[in-house]
Amino acid sequence: MSNATTGKQGFPNPLQWIGAASLGLFSEVGRLFIFFLKVMATAFTPRWYLAQVWKQMVNIGFYSLPVVGLSAVFIGAALALNIYEGGSRYGAEQFVPSIVVLGITRELGATITGLMLAGRVSAGISAEIGAMRVTEQIDALETLSASPFRYLYAPRFLAAIIALPLLVLVADIIGIMGGWLVSVYALDFDSTTYIRNTMDFLTNNDVIVGLIKAVVFGAVIATMGCYQGDRSEAGATGVGRAATLAMVGAAVLVLATNYIMSTLFVEIGL
Repeated sequence: MSNATTGKQGFPNPLQWIGAASLGLFSEVGRLFIFFLKVMATAFTPRWYLAQVWKQMVNIGFYSLPVVGLSAVFIGAALALNIYEGGSRYGAEQFVPSIVVLGITRELGATITGLMLAGRVSAGISAEIGAMRVTEQIDALETLSASPFRYLYAPRFLAAIIALPLLVLVADIIGIMGGWLVSVYALDFDSTTYIRNTMDFLTNNDVIVGLIKAVVFGAVIATMGCYQGDRSEAGATGVGRAATLAMVGAAVLVLATNYIMSTLFVEIGL
């Protein structure tokens, strides 16, 4: 171990280790932010490869429907059960439909969808682009004066921010349906009353909040996948490591941005 990170007796110097780790973290965040700005600038300026955008929308959106749907229905069902269990202690079982629809539309629908796609989409994008990087296909594009940001990264970015809100809408509907199924068939709620309470409590702002979060999550997932793939090292190990970093980084950023946006929406009253 070098003298920069060890003390006089050869033991690690904790202060220097923390300093080096902090500097590395800030450098990585800076590189990621610059990469994000380049991708976003490319995505919202012509020229657009619409065929690539459509292809990525199918990969990101359509092929993610099964996992999003299954996750949403079980989350909605579990949420209804737990709210009923907690509410029954205070005689407040009638609030189950209201809390379920609020929790699904404002929070869980977007967050669960984001986390599922962080694993499926971000890792997949990273592995695909990483394989292109290590086999020098991206270098070949640059040699031919074709920008990888415009041909590879921007279509995935645009597809993600379009597909995620659509998936969140589906997750909201299925999640609320999961809560309704459990409430009606397991907890003996009246179906008509449950649906009426749900519709009376739901507001446009609840749906809008979830869709705004979905757009941000889409940008996070696509950017992290492209970034880690672009920085992938040679060999199968390097590509696998990039996919793992993309998945973990996207999941953490989804949760972090979710908290920041939730706080902001509460402050502004949305």
